[in-house]
Amino acid sequence: MNNNIVVSSRIRLARNFKGSKFSAKIDQDEAYKIVDDIKAVIEENETTSKLGFELTYLQDISEIEQNILVEQHIISPQLIKNKNQAAYMINKDKNIIIMINEEDHLRIQVLNSGLGLEDGLKTANMIDDVLEESLDYAYDKTLGYITSCPTNLGTGLRASTMLHLPALSITNQLEKILLSISEIGVAVRGVYGEGTKSMGNLYQISNQGTLGASEETLVERIKQISLQLVKKENTVRRVLLKYSKIFLENEVYRAYGILKNARMIDTYEAMKLLSVVKLGVETEMLENINNVDELMTKIQDNNISMLLEEEPEQKSKEIKRAEILREEL
Repeated sequence: MNNNIVVSSRIRLARNFKGSKFSAKIDQDEAYKIVDDIKAVIEENETTSKLGFELTYLQDISEIEQNILVEQHIISPQLIKNKNQAAYMINKDKNIIIMINEEDHLRIQVLNSGLGLEDGLKTANMIDDVLEESLDYAYDKTLGYITSCPTNLGTGLRASTMLHLPALSITNQLEKILLSISEIGVAVRGVYGEGTKSMGNLYQISNQGTLGASEETLVERIKQISLQLVKKENTVRRVLLKYSKIFLENEVYRAYGILKNARMIDTYEAMKLLSVVKLGVETEMLENINNVDELMTKIQDNNISMLLEEEPEQKSKEIKRAEILREEL
């Protein structure tokens, strides 16, 4: 039952270049020089050139497209805030993203499905090594990599997992557990990272600081905490199935019924109900429903707005979202 509790894993490395001001203080010419330097190294290196990276300047795409990329976890909200000087490179498999002129000059991000932190770290370090061979990073022997935010000093590493924890939420155990985790130096955030709230019982777990610990230690810590949460979630699921099956069936089929029949629905309610449907699929109460994770992304506001632009008739987002849910389910 734990196949989909860990929805995804992310490794992110933050770097800056020696002799350059932080991203918040540079002008567009300086920013685009940084873009050009990174692009040149990636395209000229034998290994990274084969990964099919494409460069996009944020100024060249619409606001809706920018926000869709955030909803897909490809770029961060901070990159959009710096859109006049920001760019990103993404490989053909769309799991390696190099964000340029975000909070830091460079952020290497690797996304994997499931609990793939070690593989993500290996890939991120490979990209990092390629860039560091040719570009001069800001580095201090005591402090490690110099970053815009002091919490990233040291390795500059953020290791995170996205966890789906509906059973713990339904039984009102989640808040206490997440509070205890936050007290031991682990950050608990919403779907889109810092400053965002949870939707659909999805929570991002990540290390809070990087100074004084190795990359491997930080990754192992997040992995073990994630596995503990998976264990707790699975335990509660088994208890519900054994002792409160009718309650769980009621929650699942009510959620499914609303999603199958609603004519208008907002994002928050849809995500909450899809979370319960996902639980129903994973506990084998519901069959023949695939890709609930993809559907959670598809019904986000900006994706809906993009679809509405392609249709001649005027509809609200709530109506269009309900249409998509009925069709998909």
